[in-house]
Amino acid sequence: QVQLVESGGGSVQAGGSLRLSCAASGYTVSTACMGWFRQAPGKERVGVATISRGGGNIYYADSVKGRFTISRDNAMNTVFLQMNSLKPEDTAIYYCAAEDRTYGRSWFSGCRFGYWGQGTQVTVSS
Repeated sequence: QVQLVESGGGSVQAGGSLRLSCAASGYTVSTACMGWFRQAPGKERVGVATISRGGGNIYYADSVKGRFTISRDNAMNTVFLQMNSLKPEDTAIYYCAAEDRTYGRSWFSGCRFGYWGQGTQVTVSS
């Protein structure tokens, strides 16, 4: 059974930083495209960043480019999202996602996502 468990969310002031973690079990993150999505209140869930199976291709949404960094620790089977220079508009629930090439229903940056974590809240105050 695939489990993705996010942690690291919280409340920060604008300009601050947070590091989100996504620990996977029942799934090997090094062999798949992994991503982060977010959903702000009253809005649809949108993709934030992805890292390809080999790690050679990394993609960021324009809204976070230059501020967020996605990375992966294969030994820990964990994916990270370092978020710097946070803005109030970054406030959202952040979800970790793993590729499901057969049944995934969410496409982002060429990856088909079908496994999701429970989400972690990030709140940025001005």
